[in-house]
Amino acid sequence: MKLVILGGPGAGKGTQAEQLCQSLGITGISTGDILRSAVAAQTELGKQVQTQVEQGELVSDNSMIDLIRQRLLQPDVAQGWLLEGYPRTAFQAEELDFLLDTLDQQLDFAILLQVPDSVLVSRSLTRARTDDTLEAIQRRITLFHECTTPLLEYYAMRDRLLKVDGNQALAQVQQAIVQQLKPQ
Repeated sequence: MKLVILGGPGAGKGTQAEQLCQSLGITGISTGDILRSAVAAQTELGKQVQTQVEQGELVSDNSMIDLIRQRLLQPDVAQGWLLEGYPRTAFQAEELDFLLDTLDQQLDFAILLQVPDSVLVSRSLTRARTDDTLEAIQRRITLFHECTTPLLEYYAMRDRLLKVDGNQALAQVQQAIVQQLKPQ
């Protein structure tokens, strides 16, 4: 199974991704981890994106798709994968589909964790991360909505979007996701 998990900041993407990977026996791929390891290993791409990563800027679409291509060629993803943190825009979703075509793969589903903005704010504030100020959180939520609406439309038009109420207990969210992934 090849999946993407989407949701606003504080929606529970990381937690749900970890649980799903365990229950489905697939590899979790965090774009943040990909970036950090490329920079740490000082690969050619890692050197190119190092300044952007260190300054907290978004890495270019071309660099991201190259990093994801390299990651999807690793043997540990042969049984399936779940991508967290990418794509963030409809353009990136299209680029990912083009990449998957060249790798003879296809995305099964994009899972959207739907959580009200007020809950995203309160969850983010309780994470106690240094960059989780109220203003920063609200900005991220606004950006999420601006970028994600066309992305959701992209996946919905291709019948690959699963919407899950992410404002429930962890186990209930996980159960709802697994239920929707089962063949009908």
